[in-house]
Amino acid sequence: MTASRQGYDGIVATVPVTIPYVRYSIESAHWWLGMALGALIRQAGIAKTHIDGMCVSSFTLAPDTAVGLTQHLGMSPRWLDHIPMGGASGVIGLRRAARAVQAGDADIVACLAGDTNHVDSFRHTVSQFSRFAQDGVYPYGAGGPNASFALLTRHYMNASGATREDFGKLCVAQRDNALRYPHALMKKPLTLQQYLDARAITEPIHLFDCVMPCAGADGFLVMREARARELGLPFVRILSTLERHNAWMDDPIQTRGGWTMDRDSFYAHAGVGPQDVDFMQAYDDYPVINLMQIEDLGFCDKGDAPQFVRDHSFTVDGSFPFNTNGGQLSVGQAGAAGGYLGMVEALRQLTGQAAGTQVSNAKIGLVSGFGMINYDRGICTAAALLARSDA
Repeated sequence: MTASRQGYDGIVATVPVTIPYVRYSIESAHWWLGMALGALIRQAGIAKTHIDGMCVSSFTLAPDTAVGLTQHLGMSPRWLDHIPMGGASGVIGLRRAARAVQAGDADIVACLAGDTNHVDSFRHTVSQFSRFAQDGVYPYGAGGPNASFALLTRHYMNASGATREDFGKLCVAQRDNALRYPHALMKKPLTLQQYLDARAITEPIHLFDCVMPCAGADGFLVMREARARELGLPFVRILSTLERHNAWMDDPIQTRGGWTMDRDSFYAHAGVGPQDVDFMQAYDDYPVINLMQIEDLGFCDKGDAPQFVRDHSFTVDGSFPFNTNGGQLSVGQAGAAGGYLGMVEALRQLTGQAAGTQVSNAKIGLVSGFGMINYDRGICTAAALLARSDA
């Protein structure tokens, strides 16, 4: 029997920062993470020594982990976590930082994610990503996420009746949102016809189904509400979170994620349902995982996401605002910061700081994370329900 979960009362997230993404960078991951830390300190109006906890996510920080980074940054935290969980890192960082502050193990936690992108960084990252893939997949020439997501996408299309037009509608809507977001690397409008005509990468994956690796960093702070008020910082309340790893391991190929194992308790803990969510930020390295998250988090029944896509616009000013800054497919994927992209956007939305991407009267947002893809599945899933301070 699972014990009842403690709430997050009095613990808040604040100060979303983004270090503008670039396609390639000669700087190290340490530099990008340091830039994010500096931005957090300046925007919060605090001293570096006031930050006594850190969560760090990065693929290109090696040979360092979060421990090595503390020396580079001149930090001496009393609580530290290294979260190498890719697209789930932002939610899991929030979740663990909140519990650390709640327990008194830290007063202010800086959650940081960032990566560099040298000309050959992505190939190196993919080659070292997973022992499972090295042993079981690469000898057959199927390395990298494109082949894995082609497998998942084709299987999903066969099972649900989804079409490339359905995936394309989401990509086009996200690009429309990205044109309102200053940090998006994709600056040109995208039409459905352009999406459909794009060159094939690994069928049925085509060019605009794939994220573009880049360099960048994102971050936010977690602290007590009283401290945020004392500092005059707009903040977001944490209603509920979940994380689940290696879910449904007996499924021959992934058709559902760990969200489905904990969804009911996730919403019950928050005291809200899917119908109360004003926007959704989903991890979106490929469109198929967007549809899976929409289903698995209860916005429609399993297999019905294609029709859900046909019924909604997904734009900032339309129905079911989704990846309101454009998501990774139009902003870029700055390595592990891809798992933070939706989180910092949600914090901006719920503190009225989203500028051109602002959803009118947004009170409750959902952030979903998905990470660490092996051959036929992603093994990390996470989600958070967040609320405006007065909601």
